[in-house]
Amino acid sequence: MTQVLHWALEYRALSLVLIGLVLAGLSLLMSARTPHELRQAQVVLRWFLLCSIGVGFLWVGAQLWVPQAAASPLRFQLGLAALGFAVVGFASAWGGLGMRLAALIGPSVWIIGGLLGKSAGLDSPFGLSDALVPLVGFALLAWQFGAQRHRSVFARSRL
Repeated sequence: MTQVLHWALEYRALSLVLIGLVLAGLSLLMSARTPHELRQAQVVLRWFLLCSIGVGFLWVGAQLWVPQAAASPLRFQLGLAALGFAVVGFASAWGGLGMRLAALIGPSVWIIGGLLGKSAGLDSPFGLSDALVPLVGFALLAWQFGAQRHRSVFARSRL
């Protein structure tokens, strides 16, 4: 059990993506509403944003902010920025397509920048598994966009 917990903390992004997908599946199974493609895409993206962006960046913010907040003003500022991304991730879960896009762009750029910095030998809170967050996030966003585009105006009004 402790090895599973150690693995989940080591591969935080992968664990949160899987938890988000499981919660989305449970939410769709427990819902009394008729499942159609747009609803499925919205629910899966909502849980992804809550878990991967919201909880993930809350964790990154705590990593950066708590241990050495007084020692380094830069880490303090980066921790607050990560907490800001977490708040946007939580808020965008119930927002529209534009807000969800905005909630993916900022963290994705930061993750890719952190991975590039790590490859250059700099300290970064991100690992290689964190590259999964932008890939899955933009794939889910494209799914929601495609499903939303194919729905008629009348059908969209009944969501």
